[in-house]
Amino acid sequence: MMRVWGFVGVLAASVLVASGLGGGRVWAQDQAVQQAASVTVAQVQRVEMVGQVSISGTLVAQEEILVYPLVAGSTIDTLVVDIGDSVVAGQVLATLNASTLTAQLAQARAEVAQADASVDQAQSQIASAIAGNTQAQSALERATALRANGAGTQATLDQATANGQTAVAAVASARDGLAVAQARRQQAQASLDISALNLDRATLRAPAAGLISARNGQVGAIASSSGEPIFRMIRDGRIEVAAEVIETALGTISVGDPVDLRIAGSGAVRGTVRLIAPTVDARNRLGTIRIAIADDARLRTGDESARLRTGVFASGEITVERREALAVPTAAVLTDSAGSFVLVVVDGVLARRVIAPGLIWNGLREVVTGLAEGDVVVARAGAFFGDGDKITAIFADKTADKAPDAATMGAIK
Repeated sequence: MMRVWGFVGVLAASVLVASGLGGGRVWAQDQAVQQAASVTVAQVQRVEMVGQVSISGTLVAQEEILVYPLVAGSTIDTLVVDIGDSVVAGQVLATLNASTLTAQLAQARAEVAQADASVDQAQSQIASAIAGNTQAQSALERATALRANGAGTQATLDQATANGQTAVAAVASARDGLAVAQARRQQAQASLDISALNLDRATLRAPAAGLISARNGQVGAIASSSGEPIFRMIRDGRIEVAAEVIETALGTISVGDPVDLRIAGSGAVRGTVRLIAPTVDARNRLGTIRIAIADDARLRTGDESARLRTGVFASGEITVERREALAVPTAAVLTDSAGSFVLVVVDGVLARRVIAPGLIWNGLREVVTGLAEGDVVVARAGAFFGDGDKITAIFADKTADKAPDAATMGAIK
């Protein structure tokens, strides 16, 4: 069975050998065996433990707006804004050549005027048909009365009856003509509205407030809704971090969790988890999250040294847990094939204690089960000792990092 030699005993043995006192060598070794090694220990304490997930990602637009021309075939006359400009909703971004659109609008107005005239004409025809019908019905009534008195002929009555029916049909036809004229009027008005809308669309305006992030149009180019948009905008200038997280950590993150970010060129800023993707990439087992960047005076005032730009690298830590828990120094927790354990000091003797470890934070390791508050454990160099070894406990705050090195520990086993 191996026995632990104390540092003082080892030093004394070395002095005796160096002095040539061979006769005292056995005595020195016996003294070394009897003295326990000085070992740094620490008490199990209840402290605040924080669980974090490290992330890295890229700055992206929280919401990107694509500005396409809604009128095809017109050339670009002017480009009013450029990359980096801040715009407000409705601000003019570019103008298209509107000569053809202006002519189309004039033509549509003429068609509306013509349709209005047709409606008026149809209404006049209805009035005329109603008057003719009234006259025909009066003639029919007289012919009927004369025939009943024997003063009129049957032929006259038949002619009056036919004229009355014709007059009724003329009124119905005139009313149908009015309905057709009104429908043509509505069609002409729709064409006028479309022409006016196209003319208005010849002026490209910002659909919302934001920051111009790209400008692809050129003066003289034919506007097209296919291909690249003329402008790309970042709505309200809001930029956030798109990061990928391994699937095993994704489930620990919640919307609203605080994030400490480090952005290249801008330094440290605060953020909040805004969105967690509902899917994981099957190829790399990573899920995407979006982190909203908190309002920062440096970024808000437009300081170029701190200005956020899409595509910039960002890293940081998401705080996913914060709780009071028992903890020991990280180095105090040892692991072997049987699991995790610590060496507890009881009356100067070490005892192996199996534990369930948890969070790691600021050099401390959470102990979920296995220890009680106030227990004393080996804080450093625990791998050089075993169950049942006798030691002299020195608390960590008194050792000032004077723990024995590995070579010395190996010598005193």
